[in-house]
Amino acid sequence: MKNQQSIRRGLSVRSFAMAAAVAVFGMAGSAAHAQATAGEVFGNAPAGSSILAKSTTTGTQREVKVDEKGRYAIRALPIGVYTVTLSENGQPVAKHLNVPVVVGRGIKVDFDGQATAAGQQ
Repeated sequence: MKNQQSIRRGLSVRSFAMAAAVAVFGMAGSAAHAQATAGEVFGNAPAGSSILAKSTTTGTQREVKVDEKGRYAIRALPIGVYTVTLSENGQPVAKHLNVPVVVGRGIKVDFDGQATAAGQQ
């Protein structure tokens, strides 16, 4: 009788340890998966302007306003190649073409006042 209780306790401890290990590795896997599909574009541009990042393959696009310090960041962009456009008063002023967004990384794209003609870079 005593031997059966010891065996049950041993199985119970092993079952709990196995369940805990599966849970930990399962959560780590989903965190890695979530990070493995996005990157970001950030940089400097004239304060108050807008920055649009548009995927050249899927058409996905995100737009943000440049803050009062002249900084912007577009986070959680799906990986791919983007055209990043600076707009002032709703009009495109400059573009950076073929901007690669890669897994878990940011790429700096500055619009430093030396605006190129829209569609060129």
